[in-house]
Formats: sequence, structure tokens, C-alpha cells
Amino acid sequence: MRNNRNKLREQHSRRSPQNRPVPAADSFLDEMKNDIVAFFEINSKDSFSQTDVLENFDVTDRKTKLLTHGLLGELVDESQLTRHPDGTYQFNENDRTIEGTVDHVNPRFAFVGNGDRDTDIYVSTEDLNGAIDGDKVKVTRLSGSSNSGGFSRGSQNRSRRIEGKVVGIVERGRSEIVGRISTWPNYGQVVPDSKKIYEEIYIPKDKLGAAKDGDKVIVKLTRFPDGRQRPEGEVTAVLGQAGQNNTEMHAILAEFGLPVHFPDAVEQQSEAISEKIPEQEISKRRDMRGITTFTIDPDDAKDFDDALSIRHLDNGNYEIGVHIADVTHYIQPGTPLEDEAFKRGTSVYLVDRVVPMLPEKLSNNLCSLRPNEDKLTFSTVFEITPDAKIKKEWFGRTVIHSDRRFAYEEAQDIVDRGQGDYLEELRLLNELAFKFRDERFRHGAINFETVEVKFKLDENGVPLSVYPKIRKDAHKLIEEFMLLANKRVAEFVHGLSRGEHPNVMVYRVHDSPDFEKLKTFATFAGRFGYKLKIDSEKELSKSFNTMMESLEGQPEQNALQQLAIRTMAKARYSTEDIGHFGLSFRRYSHFTSPIRRYPDMMAHRLLQHYLDGGKSVDKEEYEAKCKHSSDRERVAVEAERASIKYKQVEFMNRMDQDQEFNGIITGVTDFGLFVEITETSAEGLVRMTDLGDDFYEFDKDNYRLIGKRNKRIFAFGDAVTVRVKEANLARRSLDLWLVEDKGAVKLSLKNRLTRRENNDGESRAARRSGSAGSQREKAAKTAKSGKERRKR
Repeated sequence: MRNNRNKLREQHSRRSPQNRPVPAADSFLDEMKNDIVAFFEINSKDSFSQTDVLENFDVTDRKTKLLTHGLLGELVDESQLTRHPDGTYQFNENDRTIEGTVDHVNPRFAFVGNGDRDTDIYVSTEDLNGAIDGDKVKVTRLSGSSNSGGFSRGSQNRSRRIEGKVVGIVERGRSEIVGRISTWPNYGQVVPDSKKIYEEIYIPKDKLGAAKDGDKVIVKLTRFPDGRQRPEGEVTAVLGQAGQNNTEMHAILAEFGLPVHFPDAVEQQSEAISEKIPEQEISKRRDMRGITTFTIDPDDAKDFDDALSIRHLDNGNYEIGVHIADVTHYIQPGTPLEDEAFKRGTSVYLVDRVVPMLPEKLSNNLCSLRPNEDKLTFSTVFEITPDAKIKKEWFGRTVIHSDRRFAYEEAQDIVDRGQGDYLEELRLLNELAFKFRDERFRHGAINFETVEVKFKLDENGVPLSVYPKIRKDAHKLIEEFMLLANKRVAEFVHGLSRGEHPNVMVYRVHDSPDFEKLKTFATFAGRFGYKLKIDSEKELSKSFNTMMESLEGQPEQNALQQLAIRTMAKARYSTEDIGHFGLSFRRYSHFTSPIRRYPDMMAHRLLQHYLDGGKSVDKEEYEAKCKHSSDRERVAVEAERASIKYKQVEFMNRMDQDQEFNGIITGVTDFGLFVEITETSAEGLVRMTDLGDDFYEFDKDNYRLIGKRNKRIFAFGDAVTVRVKEANLARRSLDLWLVEDKGAVKLSLKNRLTRRENNDGESRAARRSGSAGSQREKAAKTAKSGKERRKR
């Protein structure tokens, strides 16, 4: 038996170790631990006793034996090793393989996981094994890499990141790529629009279709990259000449897999719905058509899915109704309309167009709460005291008649001037909204307001100007009453629960932020003079809001606001009512926008189900729908950002090449500086190779570059002046010059920079290779020497 085991171990020890990067050990114990893991991984098919391990590593002294025993226990706790009932240990293959999505952040490496950088696995591009951005893959963690993210022992050192290798592709994230084609007599090449796909796609001559040089096309991949061969594909659609507005917007939709048209079955079902409301239906509802009601929306809005009603009660209180379009009256489960709404998940708002969740007849007509028309609604009606306390509430289906449609600017002007339609009603609602808002902040809500960019476009979609969207009291008025309705619906459904388990509901949740991330951000903000207290949630929210107020109008405002938001967890949909940290609500749902959000449709159906006395529904079914809705929301946000970025780059491309712009450094990397231009909020890159006055070194701990000779410092938040070097519309990217350099970088200096970067890269690669090789060779040699000792 023993001889058989020795034979197996000899076979495994002779395997050629893979040339993988193994992080440097932080201590002797880490190095010893890595050696043990490497030994078990090489001999992964067999199990070994502690005595086997001690003999293998020639451990004889009592102290090292105890250390080895302790390290074996740690490796079992970390699930890197499995301890069998007979006391032997074996490499845990299964636990090291997980599924995740590829996020190919730059040409050198990708992350695989669920989007959390602290737990995602780092995979070098050469270890992707044919996977591309967006693919769902199986990845195995490499021995020697860390089990945890965040900060390691000592506040100065980042813990070793988990590293891995793709071992299988579960599902392709995309089979079609959007890009610009260049054609030659016998073939074509497509440069993908996606910034996360780095290889050009080869198109054989007979697969070019009608594509012409310079067209934007959709390409179906017929061969994925595998490290040896580049990707290959065929043109399936020509979107038009690159650079034209309609072409580029359609390209963005195609890039993110978003639809342009509704299927015929969906349109036909929509058109077949009667526009007349039957008296029988009205008789089932609370009739609120005689109460003053109006809508307040953006000036260019076409779908009005919420309205407010107001009337004075004899007891001195007010009855405020929040009326929401009753979309689920028209859309029934199991129909083409329902299936398409679920599939889309949300409306998508690009710079120049809306891709609606519902066909126009529903979104802009039947369900839109247009003035002077009877409309079916689902309402929350509150009795509210003058000091904004809720005395009573009612939930149910209603019919309303909107008396007036206001644009935000119009409503604001009436309040400011003190004259106009429904002045007293608007003033009263505004006063109540202020009280609700103050109450929220007293209870710990955080002000997450950021700068939103808007464009003025000509008839061809060309940006004529860019300006920040200004949020005034009229916007906040509507926001507060929508927040109130969303919160109270969630609490009401929970209150209707029977038995041990609460009613299943679709919640909008926002988890508490990670303390380590907060600590890092607080330290960083402190360098700008902003003090952030993070010891408790109450202190955090108060100091956070104080910081946001102090940032108003400062050069670093947008950059720090964006960093702060990234520090926080992302809001999502879930059946778990963990609360909403940012709003400081114990429970919160999305109920007020069913024309443009599928989760609101789910909330409407669930509320009516429980009002009818129904039992709690299948939690797993709704959790899956919540995850799908969160995913669709993420895609929509990415597409919206892409359209904004394109218009920003297009606008900058039309500027005089010699025009100078004030900006602020919003990011510092080992390849350059990201600068946000204050006037347009467009962000561009000043490349390290274009900093021609010195060699600059990256100080990652302090987010800055330091000149080697002149000691000049470029740090996050510094004000700079820049010019546009190149506006790349195809990649939606800006390259900038620092004005001080005027682009006058001597060729010899460029060559030295390039040579130094290449040499540094080769040295790092050699060190990684040497580290990996020595680590595994050492494990293999110790395994072999142990076997030879036992033979002797």
C-alpha cells in the first residue's frame, strides 16, 4: 500500500508546473504555506497524512512540526485542503473552482466574479483561455493567492489579490460585436466599439456582406480568440456610416444588446387594447376625479406615470393622493406584452432618445396620466397633518382626472413668483416636502446628489452645448412624495403578513457600506480638508451630508462625489428586506414608475394580491425576477453612460484644437492622469508618455505621480489646464495634453520612456515567472526528495 502511494506521488511530482504568477510571500510562514499548497496541488489526486507532509519537507524539529500542523489546519479552514475521516489531507479541487462573469478591464488582465473588486478573481489575459468580456466562466484559484480582499496586516500594504485561471466557459455573454470595419480586397477587420474587447475581428471576404469601409457593423463571432488565433466573424448588419448620430446611437443599443423595435406580436396586442374605460371598471374603483390633481414632469417628458391630488379636510389636515398609472390593469401575465416588459426590465434613456419598456400606445397614451382625461391608477392616499405627520393611509385602485400638466421649471416659477395656476396647492406640497426631507435627514438619510449632464442637440443630433442639470425645489417636491409612497407600500405589505414568515415583496435595497472602503475614502477626503466620521451610521450620514454641502461649487466636487458613491454598496432589487441605507428607510420598494420599470409592476401585483387576502407567494421565483431586473438596470445605466460619453467626446471634437480648458485630476494610474474638464464634465487621459518634462513614478498609496528629477507632483484633485490631443469617437475616449507641455515631447525622451516601460514590464514578468517557477519547482523537488529518502 505504501509503495503504491509512493509510486503515485512520484508520478504527480514529475508533472510540469504551470508557469503561473504566485504572489510574493509576506513572511516565512506565508512561504511555507505556499509550498504546502503547491505540494498538494501537484499531487491533487492523492491524500496524505501529516507524517507524509513532514517527511516530504524533511521536517524533524518539534517547533517546525507544530508550525506545519497549524498551517494544515489553516488550509482546511480556508477550504484549500479537505481533511478526510482517516486524518489524511487532500487538495480541494471543487472549492477552488467558482463561476463568475468576465470583466476585461484592460488588455493585460480581467476580473472574474460578481463585480465586487474585493472578492473578484484576478485573471491575466493569457489565462482567459478564449473567454471575452461578459462571458460566464468557471475559474480556478491559483495556489499562493490570497483568500481575502481589503487591507492586509498593517495599514500600508494591500493584501494579495486572489488570482486564477479560466478552466471552462459556461455561457457566452455575447455572440455579436459592434464596431467599425476597415475593408481590403480580400478581407475586412472590425475594431470593436467596446472598450473591453481588445482584439480586432477578422472578416473573410465572403462574409463582408454589404459593408463598406468606415461603416459601423454588427458582427457575429464564428471563432472566439483562444490565445493562438484571433477572433473571426461575419457581418450580419450594417448600421450606417460611422460618426453619424443615428448610426452611433444604434451602435450603442446593439453593443449592449438593447432592442430597437418591439416584436410584431407585442405591437399587435398593444394596438388591440381599447382606449375607452368601461363604466363597470370605474365602479370597482375609488373615484377621485373630482379632486384637484396635476402632474409635474420634465419639459420633454411624454409618459406621465405619477400625479398628485390635494384637498383640505374639515379637521385641518390634508388629504394627499399619490396616483400611479395602473399598468398591470392593461398587461396580464402570460401575454406577449408581459413577456417583453420582463425581458426589457426597464426603459433606457440615451441622450437623444428613449427605448421604452412598453409600446408607445401604452407608455404615451393609455397609461400616461395626461391632463383632461380620465385615467386608471393605483394610489396611495394619506391624511397628513400641517407638520407632515401621517394620520391615516389607504391603498387601492382608483380613477383620476388630471387638471393640469406642469413642467418642473413651470411649477418652480409659479412658486418663486407667487402667482400662477394652483399656487396655494403647489406651495403647500412644497412645504410638506421640505418637512419630509428634513425628517429623512434627521433619521440618517444621505444626500447622494451628483452633477447630471444634459445636451442641447440640433436636428441631426449634433451637440451644440453641454450644461449641468439643475435640481430645484419642484424636483425635490415630487421626489419626496414618491419616496413616501414607495416606503409606505413596502411597510403596508409587510404589515399584512400572517404567520411566522413575512409576505414576499419586491424591495429596493441598499446595503451598508464596507467599513474598510469607508476608512480609505475618509482618509482620502481628509487630504482635501473634509472630515468624515465613520464610527457609526448616524455619525457617518451627518458628516457625509456636511461634506457634500461643503463640496458644493468646489473644483473637486464631482470627483469626490463620484468616489463617495463608488464607496457605497449598489442599490438593487431583492425579496430580502434588509432596508435602504442611503435613504435610511427600514423598508423601501419601487411602486411609482411602472411605465418604465418592471419591478414596479411586480410591486403593484403583489400589493393587490395581499389586499385581496392572498397568501405569500413563491420567494425564489420573485428573487430570480429581482436579480434579472437588477441586471437589466445595470445594462441600461451602462448604455446611458456610453451615449453621454459619446456626445461629450463629439462635443470636444468640435472645439478649436488650440482651446484650453480648466480641469481637475480625477484619477491617477501608472499609465497617466485622468482629467475631468470642468466646463463639459468630459473626462480624458493625459498619458504618462506625454508628460515630457521628467520621468514620473506612480505613488499608488497617495494617488499621485512624482517627478524623479524635478519632484513635481500631480495628485488627485489638483487643478490643471489641458488641451484636446485626440477625440476618438469610435472608442468614446479623449486624449489630452497638459498645457504646460504643449505636446512638445522630444522623440528621444519618448523613446526612453517607452524603453523603460518595456524593460520594467519584462522585468516584472520575469520576476513573476521566476517566483511561480521556483515556488512550484521547490514543491516538486521536496516531494521527490521525500520519496527518495523513504526508499533509502
